[in-house]
Amino acid sequence: MKTNCIYSGDCISVLNKTIDAKAINLVFADPPYNLSGNGLKWEGNKTGGDWYMVNEAWDKMSDKDYLMFTKQWISGCHRALVDNGSIYISCTYHNIAEIMLVLRQLGFKINNVITWQKTNAMPNMTKRVFTHSSEFVVWAVKGKKWVFNYEDIKDINPDKQKDGSKKQMRDVWAMPLVQGKERIRGENGRAIHPTQKPEEMLKRIIIASSNKGDLVLDPFMGSGTTAFIAQQLKRNWIGIEKEKKYIEIANARITGK
Repeated sequence: MKTNCIYSGDCISVLNKTIDAKAINLVFADPPYNLSGNGLKWEGNKTGGDWYMVNEAWDKMSDKDYLMFTKQWISGCHRALVDNGSIYISCTYHNIAEIMLVLRQLGFKINNVITWQKTNAMPNMTKRVFTHSSEFVVWAVKGKKWVFNYEDIKDINPDKQKDGSKKQMRDVWAMPLVQGKERIRGENGRAIHPTQKPEEMLKRIIIASSNKGDLVLDPFMGSGTTAFIAQQLKRNWIGIEKEKKYIEIANARITGK
């Protein structure tokens, strides 16, 4: 098994055939949310630029197939994790039920459901529901004596006590959707990956649940944020990605070339 590289292929196959058992300290996963299909878009938006809803072939499954897919890839992560390893899974209300169900079936202990409050969430287009301004990150652990670097997380917490002293980090994280220089864009100006996650989110997760020299795995590498931040924080990493265009983008980002 090689480290500090991106494996090209289906994550379920790679997790079970290539990744060593009980080798990974921390998993961060941003799986398909199974939301594609309606092609919603908002061009000319004044607040955040043109907006296009995720509409990718890899994000379209039947409910039955999606539940099976969820069980297969999380099972692969369970096999790969060390006995006190952590898994963080990004999701929304659309797919959190499947994720929570599978985690419990596999014997994971769910420690937190972190709410990502998107401070620059897109306005409500339909005007028939409350404006969606949050996503979730489920943190679960395999076994006991999991890593949680409590003091390190206090150190990087932007929130402080009234007297300016350090404060415990809570499970609601207010941060914007990726924009500006952090957003990876193509020549047409559109975001290259539709669900690029904030670097600050990965920084908190990796610092909280791993130590320097540990091995971090992202089974849906996408634009490479997990590896990019893991490398900065002196962790080893492995990525899995089946879309060749994203592998090229992630490798260029990680190497700075």
